[in-house]
Amino acid sequence: MDASSQRRAVDLATRSHHALALFPGTTLNPAPAWKSQHPADSFRLNPDFRLIRDGYELRIANGTEALKRNTARLIERMYSSRGLFPYGQGESLDERDITVAACKGDHAVATLTLCLDAGRGLLADTLYRAEIDAARKNGGQVCEITRLAMDPEHSSHEALAGMMQILYIIARLTYRVTDVFIEVHPRHAGFYRRLLGYQMVGPEKICPRVGAPAVLMHLCQQRLDHLIDTHAGRSDDDSRSFYRMFQRRAELEALQRALVTSSPIQNQRRTSI
Repeated sequence: MDASSQRRAVDLATRSHHALALFPGTTLNPAPAWKSQHPADSFRLNPDFRLIRDGYELRIANGTEALKRNTARLIERMYSSRGLFPYGQGESLDERDITVAACKGDHAVATLTLCLDAGRGLLADTLYRAEIDAARKNGGQVCEITRLAMDPEHSSHEALAGMMQILYIIARLTYRVTDVFIEVHPRHAGFYRRLLGYQMVGPEKICPRVGAPAVLMHLCQQRLDHLIDTHAGRSDDDSRSFYRMFQRRAELEALQRALVTSSPIQNQRRTSI
């Protein structure tokens, strides 16, 4: 894909008013053998984790108040510029929500948030509880990806794919999520289907959080595993799949070890990969 096509694809993704989601799975197949074996509640994210992609520093915003405020301002600015309500910015994120940011220096230029299904449910339950409950009733561990924003002056495919990869490691490999849901604008559903393998599972409705139409999309584990096996780490891959910019499974394990710890971190050196 040439640079112009990459910019158009990234811009289309960020214009989708809710989320960009990526990973997860079905409730029928076991998780891959390469996932973590620790209980999910024993995990702690490394606050000093860094991943460099295309000149951008990808970081976890949780626990860093200045970066959290920076990402909130970015979301408000990007959503407002498209006539959408910058929902939820006046409220603190649930502590179980995990926000990833791409930074240039001290400034966040792109962000995504992973919302886990714990206690309060998902934002998408407001419109699509029946569809999401169907996965829950089958034993699925569900989550959603939301609050996507990217400054159009920093439309980097590599940075966006890097953020997606981090959320994949957290959601699937660490928290053992099996099903990810996202709400996107109907005009952009084709982007998520073609480049990310999603399927539409909920009809068009008006989302009260942003004041715009939405549809619900979902990606199953079998589909994701196939896409990663087919495209990840393939420098000769001329497809448009985002997964060609993922690292191979052995490298994902190394990233998980750098990103996640099962015990509190004390005086740990900054991890930069």
